[in-house]
Amino acid sequence: MTVSPSSSSIALASDATLKHAAALLCAGELVAFPTETVYGLGADAGNPTAVAKIFAAKGRPADHPVIVHVAAAEDFAFWAHDIPEPAQKLIARFCPGPLTLILPRAAHVSDTITGGQDSIGIRMPSHPVARRLLQAFTAQGGRGIAAPSANCFGHVSPTTAQHVADDLQNRVALIVDGGSCEHGIESTIIAFTGDTPLLLRPGSLPLATLEATLGISLQRLDCTKTAAAPRASGTLASHYAPRTPAELVAAEALDAICCRYHQEGKSVAALLRTAPALEHAAHTIVAPVSISGYARALYAALRTLDTHGDDVLLIEDVPTTTEWLAVRDRLLRATTKTN
Repeated sequence: MTVSPSSSSIALASDATLKHAAALLCAGELVAFPTETVYGLGADAGNPTAVAKIFAAKGRPADHPVIVHVAAAEDFAFWAHDIPEPAQKLIARFCPGPLTLILPRAAHVSDTITGGQDSIGIRMPSHPVARRLLQAFTAQGGRGIAAPSANCFGHVSPTTAQHVADDLQNRVALIVDGGSCEHGIESTIIAFTGDTPLLLRPGSLPLATLEATLGISLQRLDCTKTAAAPRASGTLASHYAPRTPAELVAAEALDAICCRYHQEGKSVAALLRTAPALEHAAHTIVAPVSISGYARALYAALRTLDTHGDDVLLIEDVPTTTEWLAVRDRLLRATTKTN
């Protein structure tokens, strides 16, 4: 079966759609699908040629690994040759769910998935559509779906089917529409490739709960200094970025900075949370105050503000507490400038 994705169709997640999506994956095509975190761009993880299409579609560097999504906990052992006991505890407690584990790769795993590293990222999504797709895929002989976020590399992640279409247009055979994503930010990533577990990317799982399950305090890296860690999805210093130049600004400084840009003749967009409306902002979105609500709305808000073509996007900073760790991680990366 050969499919040429001359146009990317969006189809509601019916049983027929998921069966067709699984067949496309088995045929080596790309399928975008919802997870509880963000939409993923999927390919048959056992087919290096198909996985290579992900990199071409996203403009993703070849050394940047992708995560393999599996249907069941026992599937971790197919892709990893060693699952340490602490990792097994996390699988038992949090899978299916928004958790990715970096583990030593099995011998048969392609370098295309791992970016040439000796480790592999694996997760078991909890979104009912993702789970049904994985079940349909395994019923047709598949073992896992390689799936980074379904967007252009480095851009804001997609949390709706339309976001996927906006970014990837005709580069994917099918987009499965499962509605808006529940969590809205990417999975927590924990590496088990050294002597102690290492938190590479915070997500919606509370850090305290993860540490209580492991019985240790997780070592964390500065979100802009990940050179000492295994390469993993979404851990570059600049990532999740809108196309409008963005700045993370303390609430008390927003008005003055907005006025300065206005005086310079620049158009300003703003993403606020608690600050009062900015007099000189051309476009404003007020995000939810709660952590979960903010995370769920974040990427859609950034994408909406991006459509106006303003000169600068000011983002009100969020608390620096542990509870806001994942959201602030995304905001820091979204506002980090690259040369």
